[in-house]
Amino acid sequence: MQLAKWAHDLAESLLADSLPKRWAHSQGVYSQALTLAPTLGEDAELLAAAGIAHDVGYAQAAVDTGQHMIDGARYLRDVVGADPRLCSIVAFHTSSSWEASELGLDDALNEFGPAEPELVDAITYCDLTSSPVGDLVDPAERLSEVLERYGPEHVVFRAVSAARPELLARVARVRQRLAKAVAVKLN
Repeated sequence: MQLAKWAHDLAESLLADSLPKRWAHSQGVYSQALTLAPTLGEDAELLAAAGIAHDVGYAQAAVDTGQHMIDGARYLRDVVGADPRLCSIVAFHTSSSWEASELGLDDALNEFGPAEPELVDAITYCDLTSSPVGDLVDPAERLSEVLERYGPEHVVFRAVSAARPELLARVARVRQRLAKAVAVKLN
């Protein structure tokens, strides 16, 4: 758990004091990532690290493009020299592809590609099952909360609206993998 500890300390230093709700949410995402360990094998720690660090792009020190997924991935890559796979998971989490397209940042996002579908599914599941304050939440309710918070004129609203079917499909795929892992363990 060295990578996860390192990511935890970094995210805490960037978010805990200046963005306490974002920090609470990141801790919830981290907790959810830990629950997926049985489905991820050797990538379990990588996902835990991504879970705690997925929103570091909101920190003032990381803001560059204004798209927090890309900004977080660039900060991790350029400032702290993080593992490229960690940077990729952060870059592609949740509705990043749709938001990057809305903002004309496809090339910036592609700096971190190609995305690893199973890990993008997993981080999206963790993000969408953690409320803004880190509590467990239904993914559909979480998406509704995001849409309400941003409003129809905001790029996040447009991106999440377009991405919603795929985001819920990602959650469903992770739930299927979890169910299979539990069934295997019981047998």
